[in-house]
Order: sequence, then structure tokens, then C-alpha cells
Amino acid sequence: METIWYCLVAVMITVYVVLDGFDLGAGIVHLFVARTDGERRAVLGSIGPVWDGNEVWLLAGGGTLYFAFPALYASSFSGFYLPLMIVLWLLILRGISIEFRNHIQSLVWQPLWDVVFAGASALLAIFFGAALGNVVRGVPLDRSGEFFLPLWTDFTAGKDTGILDWYTILIAVAALLTLAVHGSLWVALKTEGAVEGRARRFARGTWWVLLIWVVLITVASFRIQPHLKESFAAHPWGYVFPLSAILGLTGIRVLGGLREGLESFLSSCLFILGMLTSAAFGIYPYVLPSNADPALGLTVHNSAAPLYGLQVGLMWFIPGMILACGYFVYTYRSFSGKVKLDG
Repeated sequence: METIWYCLVAVMITVYVVLDGFDLGAGIVHLFVARTDGERRAVLGSIGPVWDGNEVWLLAGGGTLYFAFPALYASSFSGFYLPLMIVLWLLILRGISIEFRNHIQSLVWQPLWDVVFAGASALLAIFFGAALGNVVRGVPLDRSGEFFLPLWTDFTAGKDTGILDWYTILIAVAALLTLAVHGSLWVALKTEGAVEGRARRFARGTWWVLLIWVVLITVASFRIQPHLKESFAAHPWGYVFPLSAILGLTGIRVLGGLREGLESFLSSCLFILGMLTSAAFGIYPYVLPSNADPALGLTVHNSAAPLYGLQVGLMWFIPGMILACGYFVYTYRSFSGKVKLDG
């Protein structure tokens, strides 16, 4: 039962990254692909009907984590208190930048909120990537399952490291590049004309940098976290996850020239799915490894809620997710098609 909930949490987080990832990416690239106020409104219009709904998956993932693995929730939210507060403020800034932008017509007002939107989106990608890097690398858990990390120390990935070190920064940059490509493919899918063309060119140019970064983080991850090698060696079927990531990354490039752009965007979704499931498979059964002593790491067994609660929760979780998925299918079908350029 613990493993089932581990998979469900991984799925919830992956769905959030795939869905909210493209509107974060649209924020990252919109200053590059949109030149006029009308073009920027078109980029915002491509995510306008869905961006706040996409963030529901972050709340759902956090709630699922709290329910299924309360020890992990308590440990991570106390140890990562500072970056979590930064993420909260960035989410707030990003939301109000979308909502406030069109309230006043001014030569200063709109550009100000455009910059806030782009900056908050980029920093969210960086902090989410750094968080993933910390989970893969491990944190200095003590015997009570608690830890504290400063924002940075000397940027080495040792036992006395901070939240930011050379490895987590590497993962953070990979997340920024991934979501930038993902968002530009979404913008290309939803817009037309000059904006679509610039978004396609941005995705093609950034793809090469992303390819190099994927190789770097793969080598670095196996060096930093030996458990990854053990997991894949013990269960070779797990290679289906990195192979999915490779297939998706290749599909972005190969299918990028097709007219509609849906194929390359779906390839980007597959790439993100493959990368995140590879990480989840690689660290299992850990949910938060310890880089001080592997025996102190939090696993699906020592951090899970009681079995009865997990069983009853699953009975309510399944119909709830069916309703949520139905709503999202309806929403995306209702707002399908291209956004028309304005002005």
C-alpha cells in the first residue's frame, strides 16, 4: 500500500510539472517571443484559461503527500522552510502579475508586470529544480528525521552542504531549460504568425543546450547518489523510464518541424514524464535520502501513515481524481485552438 501511494504522489507531482510547467515556460520565454503588447497578450491568452487550474495539482500533490507520508511532509517543510517561503512569494507575484497587468493602461505598468511575470516564472523553475536536486542528493537527516539546510554554504555537495550547491544548481538550470522549451512549444501550439515562429526557433535553439545539460545531470546524478545505480541494476525494467525521456527529447527535435506543433509538445510532455519517473524509480524506496547516513533516510515504510488510513484514503482518492481529470479534459477541450493576435 505504501508503494501505491508513493506512485500516486509521483504521478501527482509529474502531472503538475507537465501542466503548470508549460505556463511557467510561457512566462519564461514570453519576453523573448513576444515583441508588442498585443503579442504579449496573446501569450498570456494561451495560458489564461488554465494556468490557475494547473496549480491545483500542486495543492493536490502537497495534500496527498501530507496524507500518505506525514513524516516526510513534516521533515521537508521544516528543513526547507526558507525556500518554501520564497516559492510561495513567487507564486503570489506570478499570479498577481497576470491579474494586475491589464488594470491600468500605462507605458510603465504593463512592462513592469511583464518583467515580474517572467522573473517569477524563471525563479520558480529554478527553485523547483533545486528541490528535486536536494531530494535526489539527499539531506543531512538526524535520528529524529529532522534536518536544517542554509540556502548555501561553499557550494560543494558534501555533508555540510546547503540547499544550493553545484549539483542542485545543475538540476535547477536543467529545470529552467526544460520548462523554457516546454513553454515555447506550448506557445507555438497556441499562437500564430510571428509569435509562433519565434517560439519554434527558441525551442529549436534551446534544445541543443538542454541536450548537453541532460547528459551532464545524468552523469552527475549517478555520481552523487549511488542508490540510483543500485536501483537500475536490481530492476533492469526500470530503464523504460529513462528510455521514455530519451524518446521524448528526440521527438521534440524530430517532430518540431511539423505544422501543428502538437506532436513536439506531446514529446516534451513525454520527456518530462520520463525524467521525473526515472528520478522517482531511482531513489525508491527512499522518499528523502540521507547524505549523512543512508540508514537514517526516510523511506516509504518509515514515513507512511497507518495502513488503515492509506486503504480508506485510496477509496476516496480514486473517485476524486476521476472527477478532477474529467474537469481538466472538459476545460482543455473548451479552450482548444489558436489564440488570435490582438493589436
